Amino acid sequence: MGYRVVIAGATGNVGREMLNILAERHFPVDEITVLASRKSLGTEVSFGEKTLKTKDLDTFDFTGWDIALFAVGSEATKKYAPGAAKAGCVVIDNSSLYRYDPDVPLIVPEVNADAIEGYAKKNIIANPNCSTAQMVVALKPLHDRATIKRVVVSTYQSVSGAGKEGADELWDQTKSIYNPTDDKPPKKFTKQIAFNVIPHIDSFMEDGSTKEEWKMVAETKKIVDPKIKVTATCVRVPVFVGHSEAVNIEFEDHLDEDEAREILREAPGVMVIDKREDGGYVTPVECVGDFATFISRIRQDSTIDNGLNLWCVSDNLRKGAALNAVQIAELLGNRILKKG
Repeated sequence: MGYRVVIAGATGNVGREMLNILAERHFPVDEITVLASRKSLGTEVSFGEKTLKTKDLDTFDFTGWDIALFAVGSEATKKYAPGAAKAGCVVIDNSSLYRYDPDVPLIVPEVNADAIEGYAKKNIIANPNCSTAQMVVALKPLHDRATIKRVVVSTYQSVSGAGKEGADELWDQTKSIYNPTDDKPPKKFTKQIAFNVIPHIDSFMEDGSTKEEWKMVAETKKIVDPKIKVTATCVRVPVFVGHSEAVNIEFEDHLDEDEAREILREAPGVMVIDKREDGGYVTPVECVGDFATFISRIRQDSTIDNGLNLWCVSDNLRKGAALNAVQIAELLGNRILKKG
């Protein structure tokens, strides 16, 4: 016996990836339905060998459904998620709407699985920001060993993190570089993204940081430990899929790079590829389609007493969004709903 599952936002990049991962991981589905806005109504999407036609999110009745994976953005989530939760369907939300709500657990299953017990307060579980999700998978096992004091992270985030419009803009601008008569000025991004990098993701805040940077700070504290100090610089780069991060970590206790490497090799969801030779590391192109968070370039930071540097790469549409949501659904099923 399995679950009755809803995918809201099934025609978007993340929604389609959710369907792919549910099928790949053989999630126990008795019945599945896919929802979209009226402009995408009737669009067909794939679930394993099946083809599903989208229904109208606006009129859908969630009564009798077990789990709803939401990939529709904060505004639509605000409108539809409370009704779904009230109808008895557990909502796993990929937007930022509920991440900082103290009554909504923010879950990365490899890191804070026990927090899922708090889902019943609102019948909603939040999925973290893509850049946070991959970083905390790497941080948690190291924190358990040596206690992290401070993290300095610079991200190199792919355009798929900005949705289909972001990927289309990179594609169109790249082509236009070689055809000067076909100018493609920025629309989705603030500046040209092709052959460029943009140190600006989301809106600016009063202290000069961007909301994306603030999210990494707030979410790391909520997921791992509120005592950890985090500072982030988030950069959009001309890569289609795959977020990369350069992470500097300061610990309370000394942690040797060799021990850190072994700890990470044993950590759930982590793959260590770290050879000190040409190509002995992972780049975003190589992580696409994979479930793992890849760690490379592990080395001591000699400028502080207890410091390490590492390089972290993951498929942002998978671990950063769809995979983590499906893993939450698996955790929910195993620990809470427990159907056969």
